[in-house]
Order: sequence, then C-alpha cells, then structure tokens
Amino acid sequence: MIHPDHAPLRDVTESAQFFYQRSPFAGNHQHMSGQDSVRSAAVGLSDWSDKRRGRRLRLVVRAGALAFAGAVVLFAAGFAWFASHVSHLATPANPQRADAIIVLTGGTARLDAAMELLETGKGQRLLISGVHPSATKRQLRIATGSDKNLFSCCVDIDYAALDTIGNAEESAKWVERHAYGSVILVTNNYHMPRSLLEMGRLLGHARLEPYPVVNSNLEYGGWLTKPAALRVLFTEYNKYLLALARGIVPVRPSADGISFATASSRSH
Repeated sequence: MIHPDHAPLRDVTESAQFFYQRSPFAGNHQHMSGQDSVRSAAVGLSDWSDKRRGRRLRLVVRAGALAFAGAVVLFAAGFAWFASHVSHLATPANPQRADAIIVLTGGTARLDAAMELLETGKGQRLLISGVHPSATKRQLRIATGSDKNLFSCCVDIDYAALDTIGNAEESAKWVERHAYGSVILVTNNYHMPRSLLEMGRLLGHARLEPYPVVNSNLEYGGWLTKPAALRVLFTEYNKYLLALARGIVPVRPSADGISFATASSRSH
C-alpha cells in the first residue's frame, strides 16, 4: 500500500512514462536497438565466414605444398632408380640368336655393334632405323667397314623415322612385313628403356632382345661425377616419363591399317 504522501510522486512518474512511450523518442530508441542487433549479428557472421575461408585456404595451401613435396620426392627417387638401372645395363657377351636385328641410329658404336651381330649370324637381316636422308647406303657401308655383299643383301635402311616413336612405327612395319618373331634391339644403354617401351607397344607379337651399347662406364654411381652423363640421363628420364604418360592413350592403327614402307636402297 502506497503512503498518501507518495501519491503525487507516483502520478508524476506514471505520467512521464505514459508520455515517453507515446513520444517519437521511444520508437526511435526501439528502432535503433533493433538495427544495432542486426548490425552486430551481421558483423559477427562476416567475421566467422572470413575465419572459415581463411582456415580453408590454409588447408588448401598446406595440401598443395605436401602434394608438391611428395611429387618432387617421387621424381627424384624415380630418377635415382632410372640412373641406377641404366648404369647396370651391360652389353651381352653372347646374345641369343633372333630372326632379325634393329639398330637405332645415334652413333657409329651402335652401327658397328649391329653389323657385328649380323656378321656373326645373330640375325638374318638388319634394319638401320632413323638414317638422315642425305646419307647413302654406300656411305654407311664404308663408315662401318662392312662386307659389300652382306650389306647389299641383308641391310635395310629406314629414312622416315625422326625420333624414337618413328623408329618404333617404322620398325613395326618392317617386322610385320617379314613376319619376324624375334628381334635384337641395338641402341645405347641410356636409350634402351624408352626404346623397349615404344617398341613393345607396336611389336607386341615379336620378342625383343635388348642389346645395350655402353660408351661410358656409369656403375657404382659414376654418373654422379660426370656432368655430361648426368645431363643425358636426366633428359632421357624426362622423355621416359613422357613415354609412360603416352601409354595412357592406347595406340590405334589407322583406318587403312599398317602400311609397309619400302626400305630405301640408295647406292650413290
């Protein structure tokens, strides 16, 4: 119960509250409070979204860095394996006899080795693949010091191939033309892995016998101390990886099938 002396004070307070609630200031105060709440919520939501995007970006960058580091490690480990494998390739002392011999041009040592195999009866016929168009059969015979009759009867020359893929394509035509079932493949040791890969795709039915020619001893990590050998191995390793990547796309014959390239026999 309110004391009679306090009644006037109560009346004044209630009147003030009544007029304030109906005045413009009361509505503005409520409106301002609502705007402040919405603005505060929006700012908080924006901060949360920014933090979330920041965390996601950091995770993506971290995952990318780890993936890149893993790729570098795999690349380096693969190169070490490739170099070690090549350095342990050796020229067979007495290779098994095959139907034919294919040598990929790239140095006189390869040609000499291939001609020696032909002369010793390790193959019935020899294909020299990737010969420059300006080189004649006579020039090649003189360069290798081969017997004229043997060179004339049993050596074919491929002028069409421009690279290892071309070597494989032209060799496949030659092997299919003569129906050979086994072939001795002659090339340098560093070139042998990629050559076998490309040849194996197109000479699926023929057995390939690798005959690596070794110009420099790279065993026991010797390639690490020879800048020129290291450069050749690194370049060849990258080409080998590209050849592996090409294997994802299957090799398909053309609409006309495999056409046989007649081996040129320039004699002048």
